[in-house]
Amino acid sequence: MSYTSRHAADVPDDLLVAAREWAADDPDPVTRDELLAIVAAAEGGDPAAVADLADRFTGLLQFGTAGLRGALGAGPHRMNRAVVIRAAAGLVAHLQEASSAPLRGDSVAPQDGAFVVIGRDARYNSDAFAIDTAAVVTAAGGRAVLLPEPLPTPVLAFAIRHLGADAGVMVTASHNPPQDNGYKVYLGDGSQIVPPSDAQIAAQIDRVPSVAAVPRAESGWEVLGDELLEAYLDAVSGVVGPDTPRDLRVLHTSLHGVGDTTVRRAFERAGFAAPETVGSQAEPDPDFPTVTFPNPEEDGALDAALAAARESGPDLVIANDPDADRCAVAVPDPAVDGGWRLLRGDELGALLASHLIMRGVPEGRRMANSIVSSRLLAAMCRLSGVAHEETLTGFKWIARVDDLHYGYEEALGYCVAPDLVRDKDGVSAALLIAELAAILKAEGRTLLDVLDDLHRQLGVHATDAFSIRVEDLADIGRIMARLRETPPAEVAGSPVASAEDLSAGAGGLPPTDGLRYLLDDDSRIIVRPSGTEPKLKVYLEAIEPVADDDLGPARDRAAERLGRVRASMQSLTAL
Repeated sequence: MSYTSRHAADVPDDLLVAAREWAADDPDPVTRDELLAIVAAAEGGDPAAVADLADRFTGLLQFGTAGLRGALGAGPHRMNRAVVIRAAAGLVAHLQEASSAPLRGDSVAPQDGAFVVIGRDARYNSDAFAIDTAAVVTAAGGRAVLLPEPLPTPVLAFAIRHLGADAGVMVTASHNPPQDNGYKVYLGDGSQIVPPSDAQIAAQIDRVPSVAAVPRAESGWEVLGDELLEAYLDAVSGVVGPDTPRDLRVLHTSLHGVGDTTVRRAFERAGFAAPETVGSQAEPDPDFPTVTFPNPEEDGALDAALAAARESGPDLVIANDPDADRCAVAVPDPAVDGGWRLLRGDELGALLASHLIMRGVPEGRRMANSIVSSRLLAAMCRLSGVAHEETLTGFKWIARVDDLHYGYEEALGYCVAPDLVRDKDGVSAALLIAELAAILKAEGRTLLDVLDDLHRQLGVHATDAFSIRVEDLADIGRIMARLRETPPAEVAGSPVASAEDLSAGAGGLPPTDGLRYLLDDDSRIIVRPSGTEPKLKVYLEAIEPVADDDLGPARDRAAERLGRVRASMQSLTAL
């Protein structure tokens, strides 16, 4: 519901009633007092407070295929304990309704309810949200198991199948800004929820009359010891071969997240030297003080790591996002300013795939990538005789591919061991790319040499992307509507050969909000709203054949074509 008034400083009566009712039901005195202070300011005629109050009551924070994610604060359209308790109650009700099988797992004290394992990162309120979830599960007669400390998301995803849980909850906002937090839900197969489970859980949340009506236990949940992390480290260290080279110096940054210790221990267990760390970013810090956005994709996020690399001269720079499910890599490159180049997500995706293909893909297994990722992986699979599948964006889809051997998406997400973690895992991806780099180093070659080989053989696949951040989410809908109503006949001087509205489904994929254009010159454009942030994303790819080993000129041609397409699409998607 939205609330409007005739004048900026007028406060609708129904908004005030809703705010006071929410505050009375809020179990957290901090957010309760915050909301009442905004109510008082709004009643005092502060137009900013009126607008703020209306925004907080635009409806309950939407539960979708990414669970919940939003800014921390009071009110139903924020992340807070009241919203989390409702979400936990909805999840428990869904599990109770959907499950007719006995409880899985080796519970010390078997109960009638669901078995839910719960992890958290180190953001503000993550610990409180995790405990509230455990309290709701326990009060409903279920078994709630908390991970012992803030740990990477892939550890939680691993724990679900390792422990035999019915579901998992990870309290994290991943790479979002410091003011956000989130609530990611997995089902018992270890993968993220997809339709119709998301809608079914949302419907159960809507049935929760109040927080006061949700039973919450004061104790009775379990807190794991070190055994779960040890099991994960034992498993993940096995993604590298036992006899491959280990001579590699790695500089690692966790961007103030929870990955530092886990990555360091994983490298040591796999036989590598422990990575050097970027000291200013090694410890978890919910304020993320050295970066504007704690996302390795964002400009400037790796400035500190690259500055440290120029000083110490490692073989490789590896970065994880704050919950360590994504992995970024930078390599020495004397041809670029500063001597270090951050690999694009598609480049790292192709490198990992090439390594796995060279090691051998078992019969019947397949590789997959999202529709917004490069077409290079499909070409590699065709050449090597490996089955390939394209999915919608998000690991909730990639991880569900039958007989998956490897999957990736261009946003730095890589699933290199789906039998261990059915989600993107920045720790195992870091180990696998380190193994490849060490093998190449022993041969006197580099990761860039492998990329050169792939491009010579299959053509230069140049990719780019840009985002349009919005304050008003309705702006995204307006841009998408404009493109649908007046689709471009040409882009950057090249005719549009085909235009697909992905909301109708395409190529056997489920419907999704997006548009895909293929140009006469084989350039590809995809436009879609982000599923986790207030922005519209535009993905671009140009393919340029390489003839007579003219790799440099082919790359120049691809980059020039990509630049023209980008400029044209920036104009077409401008607000």
